[in-house]
Amino acid sequence: MKYRPFGNTQLKVSAVGFGVWTVSTGWWGIDDDDFARRLIRRAYDLGITFFDTADTYGNGKGETLLAETLGDVRDKVVIATKGGYDWYRHGDERRGQKEIPQDWSPGYIRKAVEGSLRRLNTDHIDIYQLHNAKMDCLTRDDTFDELARLKDEGKIGVYGVALGPAIGWQDEGMYAMEHRDTGVLHTIYNMFEQDPGRAFFPVAREKGTGVLVRVPHSSGMLEGRYTKDTVFGENDHRRHRTREWFDEGLRKIETLRFLTEGRGRTIGQAALQFILAEPSVASTLPNIYDEEQLVEFAAASDTPAFTPGELARVADLYARDFRAEGEPAGSRA
Repeated sequence: MKYRPFGNTQLKVSAVGFGVWTVSTGWWGIDDDDFARRLIRRAYDLGITFFDTADTYGNGKGETLLAETLGDVRDKVVIATKGGYDWYRHGDERRGQKEIPQDWSPGYIRKAVEGSLRRLNTDHIDIYQLHNAKMDCLTRDDTFDELARLKDEGKIGVYGVALGPAIGWQDEGMYAMEHRDTGVLHTIYNMFEQDPGRAFFPVAREKGTGVLVRVPHSSGMLEGRYTKDTVFGENDHRRHRTREWFDEGLRKIETLRFLTEGRGRTIGQAALQFILAEPSVASTLPNIYDEEQLVEFAAASDTPAFTPGELARVADLYARDFRAEGEPAGSRA
């Protein structure tokens, strides 16, 4: 495992982290807490020291799972969590990934932080993120004043913004870095979905913002496990993807064989190395839902880094929507 600096802070995190949402939300068909604890501990044993969760994951379950599993090594891991969704009042209203109301008032943010501290069984949160913050949050001085107070009190360390829920949110990401004391920016970025992520990186490098990247495998497509016969389970949120998305992804994967043939890495590992080629990225957060996959991804940072030639070829493919020479170009500039 390789370890990387988190922006301009003193924190160091594993290049591959563990996003607890897969084992705590039910969106991936996992509802066995013992399995979740074993997988989290196995991640730590494999060198993963960065764990990302949120208070709303399983209505607090994601945080309590971390406390139960890693409490004895708390001083050896970096924990990130998120707050802003008022699941205390609206948690039972969630259906799947549907958003519930958010509350960015200083009082609620303090309540959320103190609740997370209790569930995590810790006296400080290393990295705190406003969960899927929109402009109505980012333009509030009182919200960020409260975060600064919580930092001064030692309750949180680095703070910033997680963008979402889906890909996009360029205006919010830019505003957060340019107008707020944003130590962390959490966004979606992968070989198939490079925008707006690639626009954030120059600003993050300039500001010293640590970037966290989730969905590095484009909802599993870049893991290389899917075939035309793949069927997702009833409780798996990927079941709701369109057939067009699925067929297009399989087509694109075929154009990336050069990244694995004779290179000593799987396509799933190459997907992570592509992201780690960007220096502002502190850690990647693949969706982990079984031990075989965990072992593969944990080893990704020790596989060959991308060469300039490989990066250039991926950039060319992205500009042409991953179509072979001679095929009609895609719509990306």
